[in-house]
Amino acid sequence: MDVTVRRAAAADWKSLTEVDAIAAAGDEARADAIRRWCEQDLVLAAEDESHRLVGYVTLEYTFFEQGFVTMLMVDAGARRQGIGRRLLDAAKTSCTTEKLFTSTNVSNLPMQQLLQHAGWTATGILHGLDEADPELFYLSP
Repeated sequence: MDVTVRRAAAADWKSLTEVDAIAAAGDEARADAIRRWCEQDLVLAAEDESHRLVGYVTLEYTFFEQGFVTMLMVDAGARRQGIGRRLLDAAKTSCTTEKLFTSTNVSNLPMQQLLQHAGWTATGILHGLDEADPELFYLSP
């Protein structure tokens, strides 16, 4: 799939809630987070040839003042086509700090595989955020 990654506009948040499986299922807190991220200019969005948004990545600097990929989401129908990798690469390119981190749950095997294929290094594990599902932390190459 041919995609373009661009900075998301504040108005893109509604379309991104349709891309995000959790927000699309009715989670208002996630929808509010997407709106806030877009308004704060923290989102890079992937769009296909028809200008339909198919994924997004959120890059913040609240993790020990280092870059942190807070969220990466690809539309369910567009997965396994390289969009997640393109979004990770775009986040790395636009990151303004020396280091870029992210995390994912132990149960999220697709994200772990994406990070490993993209050359990210596992750096630690944190218990207690989600019950019985530790958080794995990664550092960008």
